[in-house]
Amino acid sequence: MRIAVFGANGRTGRLLTGQALAAGHHVAAVTRQPNLFPLHHDRLEVVGADVLDPVAVDAAVAERDVVLSALGVPAGKGPISTYSRGVGNIVAAMERHRVRRLGVVSSTGVDPHSYSDGGFFFNRVLLPYVTRVLGRSLYDDMRRMETLVRASGLDWTIVRPGGLYYLPAVTDYTIVGGHADGRFTARADLAAGMLGLLDSDRYFRTTVGVITTVDNPTLVQWIRCEAFAKS
Repeated sequence: MRIAVFGANGRTGRLLTGQALAAGHHVAAVTRQPNLFPLHHDRLEVVGADVLDPVAVDAAVAERDVVLSALGVPAGKGPISTYSRGVGNIVAAMERHRVRRLGVVSSTGVDPHSYSDGGFFFNRVLLPYVTRVLGRSLYDDMRRMETLVRASGLDWTIVRPGGLYYLPAVTDYTIVGGHADGRFTARADLAAGMLGLLDSDRYFRTTVGVITTVDNPTLVQWIRCEAFAKS
């Protein structure tokens, strides 16, 4: 397949690009800083483009079979519009070029639930604070992104991971339709789950959760290393 990966220079995006190349796909890695992209391959095209530039996005989407978005911005109290504006440009370009398959990374924070392993502090204190106060502008924009994706006529899948963290290899992760009862997702598993969506039409026009069930960090470890990182 000819795959365009937006947000390719983020930590999830690099993994997604590498895994797609390892699987035999032709990949266009779309990034604002192509000179800093670390991967090299004869089936890789590094495309310099800002997702907020509709003309650049249009050129990056043309002649692709699949578009995957791993866009990520840090949480903050200021306005955030990268997800909705960027994916809006992607959707418009896909419709114009008749590219059907879209996968976008969102977050479980868009629709937070209590977790069976979360405990009182996580479920009743930390989760509401992160999703309603600290990350409110980020999750609001992700909701806007999800709304416009669902309104499109594309064969879309919205992928909601938990708190992202590093593991060196893909695990026997879990992917389910709707809410997944797990707090954390390794980036390698998120990337593998995104690529796995391309194998069938099972999750067309569906929101899925991806979680890692082994080697999860403790809450303290996750906050120290990952809480404010980009995807």
